[in-house]
This record gives sequence, structure tokens and C-alpha cells, in this order.
Amino acid sequence: FDLTLFFLFKPILGCLFLLLSLSKFFCCLVSLCFSFFFGDRETMGPYGRYMTGGFPGMTCPAKVGWFFQELPAFLVPVLLFLTTESNPGLGRYLLGTYCLHYFQRTFIYALLTRGRPMPVSTVISAIIFCSMCGWLQAHYLLHCRQYDETWLMDIRLTAGLLIFLLGMGINIHSDHILRNLRKSGENTYKIPRGGMFEYVSGANFFGEILEWSGYAIATWSLPTFAFAYFTMCSIGPRAYYHHRFYIEKFSDYPKSRRAVIPFLL
Repeated sequence: FDLTLFFLFKPILGCLFLLLSLSKFFCCLVSLCFSFFFGDRETMGPYGRYMTGGFPGMTCPAKVGWFFQELPAFLVPVLLFLTTESNPGLGRYLLGTYCLHYFQRTFIYALLTRGRPMPVSTVISAIIFCSMCGWLQAHYLLHCRQYDETWLMDIRLTAGLLIFLLGMGINIHSDHILRNLRKSGENTYKIPRGGMFEYVSGANFFGEILEWSGYAIATWSLPTFAFAYFTMCSIGPRAYYHHRFYIEKFSDYPKSRRAVIPFLL
């Protein structure tokens, strides 16, 4: 590999990297405003309860769809790590937290899910996004950011990792509750109870938002904050419409529950 070519294209890669990170903030802000002011449940991503029978195009089983759309977010960072000659510093371990989440989503959550069939177009879009996201996170932590030894004692690292692990635990536990709401063959909706569902309707979404907020704090970087912001803007409105769905469907739905942020929203 010619190092001259590397240094020639490095500024171009840097500009692309910055552009992709900033574009996430802008696109998410537009999407968030659209969802709350002009959208409704029908504008949510067409999977799960928002997957209507009249949706055009091919579909695939939920297990297959979730597996292939989550896989790039795990595979791309792993491949980049393996093809990088030197992986010094804390960045590789912080990248491991990102990969830990997507390992669970790809090889555990996807295989256990009982969701409805998904549109192939949605899966393809998610594959493209997860590939880009995996590259952004891995490239930054492996090639751009250098953490010195003082970062090991920084409160942001400790607090961020604790928040990440707490969020991951909430996310996994909430998914477990949702999977076991209905027996095999049942297709009726029930009120989820237990864990963080006692406080919010979107407990699984709250856990994931908490995860990526902790990850952003621990890494303290533009691409990780952009990803955390994207997560809030993409699944926050979904949790809001889940909450409205439960309130409209169940007259005895707990009035103390919020949509996604306990006691607040």
C-alpha cells in the first residue's frame, strides 16, 4: 500500500467523515420535526405493528430481516479492526462496546424475535445505514482519535460506560418482556408490565437511547454524539406513538407511565 496515496486521500476521507457526521444531526432534526408536527403512526418505519397488510413490495421473515440489517454494524467494525495493522490505545476497547451491542442484536435478538415479516426495502435501507454507521464509528476510534492515559481516570469514561451497560441491560430485559407477552399463536396486544415498563411505554427504546448516550459520553466525540442523537430522533417518536397506541387501545392503561423518558416525556 502506497503511503503517498494514503496521505493524499486522507484529507478527502476527513471531509467525508465530518460531512457524514454533521448530516446525521441535520437529517435527524428534520425527521424529528416531521414526525411530531406532520406525521402519524402510518409514517413510522414499516415494521412491527406499523407493518400493514397493504404495504407494497417483497417481505421477509423478521428473524432474517433483523439479522441481515444488523449484521453490517457488527461486521464492518470487526473487519476494519482486523485489517488495521496497529490498534493501540483505548479506542479499540471503546469500539468493543459498540460491537457488543450489535453482536447481541445480530446473533441473539434477531434469532429470538417473534415480529411480523418486514419489507425487503426496509431491510436494504437499514443495511446501507448500518454499514455507514459501523464504518464511521470504527474509523474514528481506530484511526482518528488517540486517548491518553489520563482518559482512564476521567469521569466521562467511567460514567459513560456505566450508563451504556445500564441501558443495554434495560434494553435486553425489556425485549425479553415483550417477547413473552403473548403465547405462541396469539396475535392480540397486551399491556407490558415489569421492569422499566412500569415507568415508560417504550422501555426497550429508553434502554437503547441510554446505551448510546453513555457510549457518546465515554468516547466524547462528534460521530458518537451524532449516533446517539440519531437514535433519540429515530426511536423517540416511535416510542411516542407506541404510547398513544396503548392509551387508545386500553382503557385501563396506567396513567402514570410516560412515553420514553421516565416522569418527563
